[in-house]
Amino acid sequence: MELRHLRYFICVAEELHFGNAAQRLGISQPPLSQQIRALEQELGVRLFDRTSRRVQLTEAGRQFLPQAHETLAQAERAARVARLAHTGEIGRLSLGLSPSVPFIAPVIDTLARYRRSFPQVNVELNELPRDEQIAGVERGTMDIGIVRAFSSLELPAQMKSVLLQREGMVLAMRRDHPLASLERALFLADLEGEPLVLFGSMNGAGFNEMLMAHCEILGFRPNVTVEAGSFGTLVGLTAAGLGVTVLSRSLARFHIDTLVFRHIEMPFSSQLLMFHLRDASPATLNFRKLIDQQWNWGSRAADDRSHAGSPTEP
Repeated sequence: MELRHLRYFICVAEELHFGNAAQRLGISQPPLSQQIRALEQELGVRLFDRTSRRVQLTEAGRQFLPQAHETLAQAERAARVARLAHTGEIGRLSLGLSPSVPFIAPVIDTLARYRRSFPQVNVELNELPRDEQIAGVERGTMDIGIVRAFSSLELPAQMKSVLLQREGMVLAMRRDHPLASLERALFLADLEGEPLVLFGSMNGAGFNEMLMAHCEILGFRPNVTVEAGSFGTLVGLTAAGLGVTVLSRSLARFHIDTLVFRHIEMPFSSQLLMFHLRDASPATLNFRKLIDQQWNWGSRAADDRSHAGSPTEP
């Protein structure tokens, strides 16, 4: 049974006149009559009683009419869903985020714009370590990963990435800390002997190791006193004076009365990296377009192997 057969049947049922129905459908009467007969043969019932003077629905035709309407309506709904899914206007968008990413204004602004532009898409946000994000995107259970990066990141060949931003680092400490009022610039060597509050090794995914390696080049081993399990805990413990911590510069915009943020010269920079499958879903591509607009570059997409991005940190 074809959908056009149902449309023809409904039109004749509404007009109860083959000539008028044919005119309304924009076809000649003989083909219309043939299509109705074909439908009746397929169903094995008469749908119309025909005489030279009138056309009437049979009992089978009367019962069939609302079902035909519902079938066409469902077909139209299905077609609309398919079109919306094709353009990424419905469905799901699952994002993996490093712990500090929700505090980065351009990312949050993009998420807000996406929700306004695509209200029927179910957005899932998952705070996950870098490796879990990569695995999720590779499996297809997650659409996009956004991580902090400090060294080159090898991604599977089916993924592509874009470097969102590169920035320097700041040292966060209580206002009464001696380094807070030091008039000269701060350097990595100034961390020697200082109690450090760092993000947990699992979530840091390499930041701690990177820091350790560069400190050892300078001849000392960092004094890590606490590893925090979340970004909020990291900042809270630092504000409480349990130690100092190193953050990406963009995170210094948060006003906390007891904290001071000072630029620190580091042998590596903090980078924000986004990645997704090359064969991305329409919803992913829509988010990518908004990201490109937010950072206003458009052509800065990069292949996974050419962009930085490894450990995640606060």
